[in-house]
Amino acid sequence: MAKVKSAVVIAMLVVALPGCKIIKTPTAEEKAAATAKSAFDPLAKVEAIWQSQAIPYLQQRAGELKDVTALTASSADEAGAKYGNARRQANAPWTYAVKLSGKVIAADTASRAATIDVDTDGDGKADAKVQIGPAIRGTALRDTLEFVNFNEFKNQIEWAQFGKAFNEKINTSLLAALPRDGLNGKTVKVLGAFPLPSSGQPPLITPAELTVEP
Repeated sequence: MAKVKSAVVIAMLVVALPGCKIIKTPTAEEKAAATAKSAFDPLAKVEAIWQSQAIPYLQQRAGELKDVTALTASSADEAGAKYGNARRQANAPWTYAVKLSGKVIAADTASRAATIDVDTDGDGKADAKVQIGPAIRGTALRDTLEFVNFNEFKNQIEWAQFGKAFNEKINTSLLAALPRDGLNGKTVKVLGAFPLPSSGQPPLITPAELTVEP
């Protein structure tokens, strides 16, 4: 009787075997490749939206510097609604999209956080500081975009990396080729963004586009 039962069990196993699925244990290399594929890539995320979304958004949203700064002086919230990201986090400061054209009256290129002072109205005084890197302060470009927000990211670390990736993007594609000598007296055109400055201070603009003319 025991032999009969054993034969039945073996027969059932043989029948069941074709339906079984053998799962292969991944190698260390395969695990690493899968992790790399699923890992967050902030530079790739910025690259994917830069020309198709970010630049057109800034071009459409930006106001002339004199108009933006005049409105921020009277009402930061009204200026934010018109030139900024109305979908920002409630506790986040306003940032504003801006465009300007003017003459460089000073250039601090000795620092890694290099800037140029730009006079837009011909009075000999700086109306804006424009960051030319390679070290870029803040995350103004990220924060001005209305179509991205913190809730789309896994955590604060990814959100911060995404903001930094915008600065890396403009460094490699825009600022690395910018001449560092002879900038004084040159005319520049800028499209970018800036956070609300301290009272009496010119805005610190992070450029998304910057051209230098003779």
